[in-house]
Amino acid sequence: MVQCIRDHFSSWPVGFEQRAAQLTRMMDSNFVSYDLTRPSRDGGRDAIGEYRVGTEASSILIDFALEAKCYAEVNSIGGREISRLISRLRHRQFGVLVTTSFVNSQAYKEVKEDKHPILVIAASDIVEILKRSELNTPQLVVDWLQSNFPAPENSSL
Repeated sequence: MVQCIRDHFSSWPVGFEQRAAQLTRMMDSNFVSYDLTRPSRDGGRDAIGEYRVGTEASSILIDFALEAKCYAEVNSIGGREISRLISRLRHRQFGVLVTTSFVNSQAYKEVKEDKHPILVIAASDIVEILKRSELNTPQLVVDWLQSNFPAPENSSL
């Protein structure tokens, strides 16, 4: 199912950024808003948004920055990508890293040990999110991608 996502965005990497932001909302409806940043000179963030904590009447909104990486299953996210996201976080923000691969063990260990406010959504998490949304076969994922995220005619833009 994740390979379907990789294939869909292989010639349109910027499209995965929008998909990644929507995946966060599919995972947790408390991700209430997001704005995609421009494709280049985005300050190391692909989207910024707000996450709701609490109930409607007394809730607060916390800002987050999202980074999306549509990588092959054998290409891990390493310390460089994690450090870049951490360095781009502003005061009282948390980071969300969405990847179609995985975070290597050393980088993940550093995030946990140093208690960086980073939420990692890796390939295995994406599969669980899709299944909970009843997109539980590769064909359903392909159909959903094609109907909700059609690649532009000139996908190199």
